[in-house]
Formats: sequence, C-alpha cells, structure tokens
Amino acid sequence: MRDGGGVLILLGILLVAGGLMVRVGFPLGRLPGDIHIQRGNFNLYLPITTSILISVILSLLFRLLK
Repeated sequence: MRDGGGVLILLGILLVAGGLMVRVGFPLGRLPGDIHIQRGNFNLYLPITTSILISVILSLLFRLLK
C-alpha cells in the first residue's frame, strides 16, 4: 500500500456505512433466501443469501484494496 492514510479513511467510511445500515435496520440475516426451520425444540438457521451477499461485498472490497 502506497497510501496508508487513504486505506484508513476508506475503512472508516465502510465502518460508518455498516453502522448506519445496522442502525436503520437493514435486514441483514433476514433476507429472502435465508432458511429458518423451527419445529418443536429444534431450530435450524441457514443464512444462504446473507452469506453470498457478504462474500460478494468482501470480494469487491479486497479487489479495490489490491
């Protein structure tokens, strides 16, 4: 990294954006495609769509930082 300050600014902006999404109530973890099965004393939660979304966002972020 040539410009360490730029990376810190970018990470700060991403943290603020993530905090705002959580504060506003972005339904991360409750997206269509996430599977939640509840039967009696058994709970199964598979966040498939959420995992794919986080993977795409992190891949784009790492590609930008590279």
